[in-house]
Amino acid sequence: MTAAVQGQGQDGSWPRRVLLLGGTSEIGLAILTAMQLPRDCEVLLAGRDQHSLAAAGAALPCPVQTMHYDATSLAAHAALAEAAFASGPVDLVIAAAGILLPQHQLDADPALAGQLIETNLTGHVTTVLALAERMRDRRSGTIVVLSSVAAIRPRKANFVYGAAKAGLDAFARGLADSLHDSGVRVLLVRPGFVTGRMTAGLSPAPLSTTPSQVGQAVAAALRGQGSVVWVPPALRLLAVALRLIPRPLWRRLRR
Repeated sequence: MTAAVQGQGQDGSWPRRVLLLGGTSEIGLAILTAMQLPRDCEVLLAGRDQHSLAAAGAALPCPVQTMHYDATSLAAHAALAEAAFASGPVDLVIAAAGILLPQHQLDADPALAGQLIETNLTGHVTTVLALAERMRDRRSGTIVVLSSVAAIRPRKANFVYGAAKAGLDAFARGLADSLHDSGVRVLLVRPGFVTGRMTAGLSPAPLSTTPSQVGQAVAAALRGQGSVVWVPPALRLLAVALRLIPRPLWRRLRR
C-alpha cells in the first residue's frame, strides 16, 4: 500500500491539495486543523456562501481557494470535479456537506425532507463519483465520508436524517469495495452526537463528541490504514446493541 492510499502525499507527507465539500462545516474544518497541514498545501473550500468560505479559509495556515458548490445542484457536480482537478490533482477529498432539521418540520413539508436527502445523500453521490473517477485514473488519493451513528438504525425522532445517513453509509462502503486495489482509499467516519452549530439547542446524547474530537480521530485514522473510524470508539459496541433492540421497544424510544 502506497503512502497516498493512507491519506498522505506521494512522499509520505500530508496531501498537497485538499478539497472540502461543505467548506464551512465545523467537522470538516476541524479535520483540516487537526491534520496540521503544511504551509505549501492548497485547500479548496467548496460551498455556497463565498463570504463564509473566505472567513473559514483565513483561519487556515495554507493557501485557500474557494469554489461555489451547492449539494442540491446535481447537474453541476461533474463540472465542479473538473474544476477542482484543473490546477492539479486533488489528493484528499472530505465530503462534509450536510444539514440537520427537526423531524416535525420534515413531516409538515415533504419538499424540505427531499432537500435534506439531496444535501446529505444524493449530492454526495454525484460529486464523489465524479471525483473518485479522476482519482482512479491517477491510482492515488483518499476520500473521507462523514456518516453518523444515525445510519446504523434510523429512529422515529429523526428518521429522514437517519435514512439519508444510512444511504450515504452504504454508498461509502460500496464505493470502497469498487475502488479496492485502485490506489484510492475511502475512510468512513461514524461520529455520535456532535455538539456544535448543527445540533445547537438539542440535548447531547450519550457518548456525544465535539468537532475537534472528530477532527483528531480522523487525522489519526488518515495516518493509519483502517477503513472505518468511530468517534468515540465506544460507539462501535453501542452500534451492536442498537441492532439487537426489539422493534416494539425501539419504537418507544424518544430520541
